[in-house]
Amino acid sequence: MTKRIEDDGAEGAQSRASLRALVAGSLLTLAIFPALGVAAAQTAGFPDHPLKMIVGFSAGGGTDVAARLVAQAMSATLRQSVVVENRPGASGMLATADVARAAPDGYTLLMGSQTTLAVAPALYRKFSIDAARDFAGVARAGASPLVLVVNPKFPAHSVAKLIALAKEKPGTLNFASGGIGTTPHMAGELFAELAGIKLVHVAYRGEAPALNDVLAGQIPMMFTNLSAAIGNIKAGSLRALAVTGAQRSPSAPDIPTLAEAAIPDFAVETWFAVVAPARTPRAIVARLNAEVQRGLAAPDIARRFADIGMSVGSGSPEELDAYIKSEIATWGQVIKSAGIRAPE
Repeated sequence: MTKRIEDDGAEGAQSRASLRALVAGSLLTLAIFPALGVAAAQTAGFPDHPLKMIVGFSAGGGTDVAARLVAQAMSATLRQSVVVENRPGASGMLATADVARAAPDGYTLLMGSQTTLAVAPALYRKFSIDAARDFAGVARAGASPLVLVVNPKFPAHSVAKLIALAKEKPGTLNFASGGIGTTPHMAGELFAELAGIKLVHVAYRGEAPALNDVLAGQIPMMFTNLSAAIGNIKAGSLRALAVTGAQRSPSAPDIPTLAEAAIPDFAVETWFAVVAPARTPRAIVARLNAEVQRGLAAPDIARRFADIGMSVGSGSPEELDAYIKSEIATWGQVIKSAGIRAPE
């Protein structure tokens, strides 16, 4: 009889332990399921109507081209239209402010760039935009290196020689750009700061007229998008000294990087990224990131990016958020050091 009771006690202890494990598991499930339920509710049926991709520049520019390629890719994977809207003005800040104020529901997105997310907010303070605060990163779209070009009659045949010439006569060497705060302008300012030289910036109303004056010898040098200058470089009407990417460009493998040529760790690219208004539900941000990644992986989209000298973006929303913060810090320091001010 005693043995029987002892056996019952052991079995009872095992049963109580199993019951406690079951209860603990149930409590954990109850803790997790509400979060899963919220995420599912946020993405259920999303999207059920067309999305808008806002661009802060006119049609035909680099940001617009990137936006239309990404919108095409997303439309295919989301099975819902993604409509590109151009709202130019104030270096893209009009559109940037519009999207920052939009409903955080995933239906209004911005094709942002270095200019609109990291540079222009520091120059156009009246808009009170802080990209790290006002936007949730969705996905990197792509990036393109710049190229440092000079007129063939300019005596510098290397970056080192150009730096030497600039040091011989400080403040006498001009460089052109398509406007204040553009990536080519900021690349020139960063180059001057890291090289320890003084250059004079000459702003044009667009990249094309600036490039034309370099071709004509009216101004000796500029940083420009590689896709805009590659034809002239191959024809010999421009001399390429270096590209600004971290690696050599596949479309111009004979041109060294600035890091190789003279300035270690120099890396500047024109980058584009999809962002949403802050407070957009994380589940929707994650869904959009996945769809952008899927769309960009399509062979025809990747080929079209490569055709215009752009690499395809990748990474998580969190990685994009961190990258934007780092870019804000980098270019904020350049703006301060160079004393750059927004045009009146």
